[in-house]
Amino acid sequence: MIRPNGKRGDRERGGNVLLELRGLKKHFPVRHGFFRRTVGRLRAVDDVSLAVHEGESLGLVGESGCGKTTLGRCILRVIDATEGEILFRGGDGEMVDLMRLDQKALRPHRRLLQMIFQDPFSSLDPRMTVLDIVGEPLYESGLARGKQLVERVKALMADVGLEVKHLRRYPHAFSGGQRQRIGIARALAPQPKLIVCDEPVSALDVSVQAQILNLLQDLQTGRGLTYLFISHDLAVVQHTCDRVAVMYVGRVVELARTEDLFERPRHPYTEALLRAVPKPDPDLADEPIEIRGEVANPADPPPGCCFHPRCPHARDICRTDRPPWDEAADTHFAACHFARELHLEGA
Repeated sequence: MIRPNGKRGDRERGGNVLLELRGLKKHFPVRHGFFRRTVGRLRAVDDVSLAVHEGESLGLVGESGCGKTTLGRCILRVIDATEGEILFRGGDGEMVDLMRLDQKALRPHRRLLQMIFQDPFSSLDPRMTVLDIVGEPLYESGLARGKQLVERVKALMADVGLEVKHLRRYPHAFSGGQRQRIGIARALAPQPKLIVCDEPVSALDVSVQAQILNLLQDLQTGRGLTYLFISHDLAVVQHTCDRVAVMYVGRVVELARTEDLFERPRHPYTEALLRAVPKPDPDLADEPIEIRGEVANPADPPPGCCFHPRCPHARDICRTDRPPWDEAADTHFAACHFARELHLEGA
């Protein structure tokens, strides 16, 4: 069983900001023809601005293809963003724009930003032992060598619930849940401040999911970690995250504390996502909201609000004007022209 996050609601906006995104964009060229000429741009991440506070878990949800993983990879500089700022509080406590750093200047900050990948099998090198996999970040970061490295790896194995006797085994000898624990140990090795969790439990059995999520919460409490938690599973996000950001076609359309967003969403897209969550009791099941049409094309998004072709509450202004980022309620933001007046149903 997943333990609810007991820290939820304890943080206010005045807390220390660990990561701040300002107008972040990532556009991929669309090429066509024999000469592969650029004929357009796919707006995978389109003008995203948000802040992540130290010690919190920020959930990032949305349909497949909305730009969640691309946003996480831009933050880690796995891929370079097209435009914007990625402000990160480094080891010296000063905010630095990661977008402006070359590879040499970025290196000291890389160990502070780590990622847990979705597929625990393909993310681990099958030719490396557990000792090599978990020890590599320690070696590359200059944190440990020789016997000290082995001892650090043993301690990390114990922290994630694996036995030390398995250090010389290869990834294929482990179950899916054990492989994900190895991935978590690898992310913890360089002593990061921020971990991007990209669907960390979606490839696991339900019973194992609960174990991994409880482990992540224990590690966060013990080590003061900050998580950007990318997920499709709203039930998981509800139990583990302090705040939730909802993405649609590369843009964040709603951001709020978890309880507020689930009790009273302010954007019609969020309402549709919440009503689609299956409930174990058929007597409590909601009638899903039918969203007509298809997801907007990020290479050619509609004018105004990107959601207006599918929105049951759309009006003329939605088709022409892009909605402002409005604080519809205390610490509850939404990009909707009618966020303050719509009465939408929560989960």
